[in-house]
Amino acid sequence: MKKILLLSDTHSHIDDTILKYVNLADEVWHAGDIGDLVVTDTLKKLKPLRAVYGNIDDDKARMEFPLNNRFMCEGVDVWITHIGGYPGKYNQAVREELKMNPPKLFICGHSHILKVQFDKSLNLLHMNPGACGIYGFHQVRTMLRFEIDGDKIQSLEIVEIGKK
Repeated sequence: MKKILLLSDTHSHIDDTILKYVNLADEVWHAGDIGDLVVTDTLKKLKPLRAVYGNIDDDKARMEFPLNNRFMCEGVDVWITHIGGYPGKYNQAVREELKMNPPKLFICGHSHILKVQFDKSLNLLHMNPGACGIYGFHQVRTMLRFEIDGDKIQSLEIVEIGKK
């Protein structure tokens, strides 16, 4: 079993509240718009990190992290990208691959809107953790915590860090 902390859209911001939850996880996954790589360097010192770059990320982030990160975590096929869209309205850059070879868990960021939705047509779980940074239009900073046990995604928890 792995305890996952999923975050996105830090936009160069990291603080003690985020780090408190990092320390409770087995792995941290970042769905892009990292900003300053001090964020990911700090995360990597504490826990294994899987991340993608986002549209605001510079060449350094793009050299270190991929646009799409697809991997197996225990028995779950996971795909993380920054701009992925939502069930029924996926971004055209990922739409065809999602239809042809859907993962069990599809994760994106970008919108700063927390959303977890099951896509019945592709039989996948879609997650967007919202934004845990202090820049953007969102009012409440959010992250997601969950567990992967074998092929099960369970114990999903919304973490509200508070107002930005």
